Amino acid sequence: MTSKFYFAFLIMLLASFASFSQQIQMPQASPSSKISQQFGLSVVTVDYSRPSARGRKIFGELVPYGQIWRTGANSATRLNFSSEVSINGQKVPAGTYALYAIPEKSQWTLILSKNTELWGAIGYNPAEDQLRFKAEATKSGKKYETFEFGFNNVTDNSVVASLKWENTQVDFKIETEVDPIVMAQIQKEIIDANSTNPSLLFQAANYYFSTSRDLDQAYEWVKKSTDSEPQYWTMHLRAKIENALGMKTEALGSATQSKEMASEAGNPDYVALNDRLIKSIK
Repeated sequence: MTSKFYFAFLIMLLASFASFSQQIQMPQASPSSKISQQFGLSVVTVDYSRPSARGRKIFGELVPYGQIWRTGANSATRLNFSSEVSINGQKVPAGTYALYAIPEKSQWTLILSKNTELWGAIGYNPAEDQLRFKAEATKSGKKYETFEFGFNNVTDNSVVASLKWENTQVDFKIETEVDPIVMAQIQKEIIDANSTNPSLLFQAANYYFSTSRDLDQAYEWVKKSTDSEPQYWTMHLRAKIENALGMKTEALGSATQSKEMASEAGNPDYVALNDRLIKSIK
């Protein structure tokens, strides 16, 4: 092969590779999405693809009943829990899991798999399951053209995950421990350390008040906090605790002071909160 012929061949080969490497940018049929929700002291994150119905009947046809489904499109839907959670009373360690489903008309089997590397459900192995649980399938209040994963009913220790597509909705609750963790911190940082930190004392008092614990202890903490470093939000808590303890005169004075401080700081929300509290005390 002459050098001239070899050079021409090389040019043709490179041109061929270039033509194959060129791509036309087009919208994805099932675009990717990522959603996170904080609840309690934990965060759940969902990474998934969102197929659309496009005139097709979904459950029972496009997604057959009784068969494993990737719960979305493209690669398997992935759930990440930042800390240990419970689903249907069963513990799930912190980490990332693939979410699969076996849909039925009135009830689904949902699966958390430890294998997060599969394309869809190809190669799915039940031996790699972390958890299987049942969830009721109900009729949604509206039609969802595009598959949707969302969260609602967020509380201090739980959140409801919701899968919606076409006219079907499947919800399941995710729970996390909060109270034992918070109480352990209060024991260590406040009680054992005999803390005088105004911020920590306020936090401990607020937690005791909001969880209906020992109000006398909560009042002792918030009084130390406000005597040392009064703020309009700490004085407002002091007023609420005093009111709950039946200390009406003291509560009225604390709420009035909180309102004045909030007004000086330009915080109309706390001014309104104190107005309502003062009205309820009187």
